[in-house]
Amino acid sequence: MLRFGIVGLPNVGKSTLFNALTNSRAPAENYPFCTVEPNVAVVAVPDERLERINQVARRPRMVPALVEFVDIAGLVEGASKGAGLGNQFLAQIREVDAIVEVVRCFEDPDVVHVMGQVDPERDYQVIKTELALADLAVVERRLEKVRKHARAGEQEAVLELAVLERVREALESGSDAWAAVGNEEERRHLERLGLLSIKPVLYAANVGEGDLGVPEPPLVARLKEAVERDRPGAVVVGFSAKLEAELSELDGEERKEFMEAAGLEQTGLARLIRAGYQLLGLETFFTVGEEEVRAWTIRRGTTAFEAAGLIHSDFQRGFIRCETLSWEEFVRAGSYKKAREAGMVRSEGREYVVKDGEILLFRFNV
Repeated sequence: MLRFGIVGLPNVGKSTLFNALTNSRAPAENYPFCTVEPNVAVVAVPDERLERINQVARRPRMVPALVEFVDIAGLVEGASKGAGLGNQFLAQIREVDAIVEVVRCFEDPDVVHVMGQVDPERDYQVIKTELALADLAVVERRLEKVRKHARAGEQEAVLELAVLERVREALESGSDAWAAVGNEEERRHLERLGLLSIKPVLYAANVGEGDLGVPEPPLVARLKEAVERDRPGAVVVGFSAKLEAELSELDGEERKEFMEAAGLEQTGLARLIRAGYQLLGLETFFTVGEEEVRAWTIRRGTTAFEAAGLIHSDFQRGFIRCETLSWEEFVRAGSYKKAREAGMVRSEGREYVVKDGEILLFRFNV
C-alpha cells in the first residue's frame, strides 16, 4: 500500500489537513508537537471511474485503491541533531514512500508560527536542510565502512565509494542526494541507505480561504520559486486545511453545494492523491469480477504479466493472455458481453503495457 508521510514545521496545518483528509479526528490544537505519536489512517482513493463502472456492472462490492497517510510530528530547526522531536521524526519519515510537505502560505495573527513571521521559502529551506544534514550523517558513517572494503579491492565497494563521496559533496553544498547520482545502479545504493532527501516530495501549500480562487497567491509563488530552484518540475498543490476541515463535516448534497460555493471541483484529498500518483508515476487499472469491481494501483509501464501477479500468483504463473478495454468503452457498451460483441475488447500478451483506466480480464491455466 502506498504510504504518504505528512510533514512540516509545527503549526502549519498538518494535523488539520490529516483530519480533513481522513476524518480521523486527530488532535489539532494551536501549539507545537500536538502530534507526538504518528497518526495513521488508510483512506480510499477517490475515483469517479470506479463508481461509473459499478453503475454498469452492479456488483455487490466496490473496492477502491487505498492510500495510507501518516501524520508525523512537526520538525524544527536542529532536528538532525535531536532538537524538538527530531530523532523520532526522522525515523518515522524513513518508512514512507513519499512526503507531503505542508508549508504555511497564509497570514493569521491567531495562529502562532513557531519561527515568528510567516515565510514559506524559509520554512521550505529549514526542512530541506534538516533532511540533508540527517542524510549526511548516514553517508559519513557508511563511508567509514565502505573505505575499508574498497582498500581491500572489492569492486562493488569501489563503485559505492565513488557514489557516496559525490553524495557527501552534494549534501555539504546544500543539494539533494539525487543531484549526485547518474543511473539506476547508483540510485539503488542510496535507497538501501534509507536516505531522506531522495524521497519524492509533494508540496502542499496551505493557503487562506480567500486565496483559493487566486491563480497564484504571493506566498505560494515564493514557495514555488524556491522549490523550482532545487527540484525543477516539482509539484506544488494549493489547498486550505481550514476549508477542507469544514468540508469533511458535510455529506452528500451539502458537500456538493459547499464545494460549488467555494469554487472547488475536487476535494483536497482527491487533488493531493492525484498529484501524488503523478509524482510517483502511478496509474490505475480495474477488474470486474463476479462479486466485485476493484481498482488496482500500478507503476507506469507495468506489463499485463506483472499486473496479473499483483492480483494473484496463479494468474501470473498460468498466464495465457489478458483481455482489455477502456473504462469508457465498458460504460458506453453497457456490459462486458456487449463490449465484446461490438469489437471493443482486445486480446493482449504478457508484454502488453497496461494503460491507465483500462479494465483487464486475465485468462490463465494452472
